[in-house]
Amino acid sequence: MSSGRGIDYSAWDHIYVSDDEDVSSPFVDTASLYRMRHRTRLERTSELEQREKDLRRNMSECKRRINQAQDRLKELGDESQVQDRLKELGDESQDQGRLGELGDSRANSSTQSQDIHRELAELRAHLKGFEAMLEVHEREKRRQPWNVDTISKQGFSKSVVNTRTDAPEEKPEEGISFGDKYDKEIRHFGLLRRWEDSQSYLSERPHLVCEETASALVHICISMEREQKQALMGQVAHQAIVMKFILDLAQGLKVDPRGCFRLFFSRIKTADQLYLDAFDQELELLKQRVRSSAQSLTKEEEEEDEEEVEEEEEEEEEEEEEEEDDEGEDAEGENNQRPRLGPGGLDPREVYTSLPQEMQRGFDEKNVEILQRAMDTLHPEEAKFHLRRCIESGLWVPD
Repeated sequence: MSSGRGIDYSAWDHIYVSDDEDVSSPFVDTASLYRMRHRTRLERTSELEQREKDLRRNMSECKRRINQAQDRLKELGDESQVQDRLKELGDESQDQGRLGELGDSRANSSTQSQDIHRELAELRAHLKGFEAMLEVHEREKRRQPWNVDTISKQGFSKSVVNTRTDAPEEKPEEGISFGDKYDKEIRHFGLLRRWEDSQSYLSERPHLVCEETASALVHICISMEREQKQALMGQVAHQAIVMKFILDLAQGLKVDPRGCFRLFFSRIKTADQLYLDAFDQELELLKQRVRSSAQSLTKEEEEEDEEEVEEEEEEEEEEEEEEEDDEGEDAEGENNQRPRLGPGGLDPREVYTSLPQEMQRGFDEKNVEILQRAMDTLHPEEAKFHLRRCIESGLWVPD
């Protein structure tokens, strides 16, 4: 409220604000006391609001019923006018029966009208009572001291989200790892020696500030150690520790590493001896791990080479044995394929197949009697022919 003499601040003379400056007993939990006060104040405010809602709801109900009663009175008034008009018409027509019915109807309408008037009087009295209670409630509400929950209300709400200014993180193409895609840039960063050069290089290529770069630098260190390039290995290991410290700083601050690498370079340039000693200690530990990994890989490769040589020798021996076996089988096959000739130069298998069935049965059963009977049944010339062939093939050995 403003006036010619300035602003009137009396409206804020009685403000109840419970904060940490309130004096309380040392034997009372201050935080619990404040929570209890706040909960009590909220409950009291909720009761006042509920009471106001109930009063306004009752007032609305009274007004609705008053309007309904007034509508019914209006309908009764219209009906009374109709009855008066009918009465006039009845007087003119001298219809006594009709007049009696109209009189009874007017009496009923009068009774209903009186009932409605009484109901209206009661409803208006209730409405005045609710209005009076609402006025008292408003005065009581205005007398309530202001507090942190009621001193102001939110006029509008607006959220502002800052957009990212950093370039989005580049995802490697499918089938190509991050180290392979940016191998040239990572190797260039690994050979930088000055803090300013490293910071400038990462500022131009912020996508290199990540775990993949640190891992790629360690792999490069191992490769250089195996190639006996200790000086280059030490330089790349130094840059790997730089990347590790940047990532650790980002994890501690819970921010994106690309947004805090400048803070690391600012800190390392003005760092105390304790921080630099920790950096050097991490660097030496990394060099030791790189040497150990390189030795392990070299040893594994030597063992693999030895195993390959042994496997090749075993394969050669197996091939030689297989060749020897094949030669032996070929020789046996040739021997098997050669016909076994008898004393007279005839093949016993061919001679056997040419014999009569009875003689074949005799040879199968090794029964001389069957052979003799078979020979007796043949023509003498034919029997002599078969006997000669059996002797020359070795099927029959004469005494």
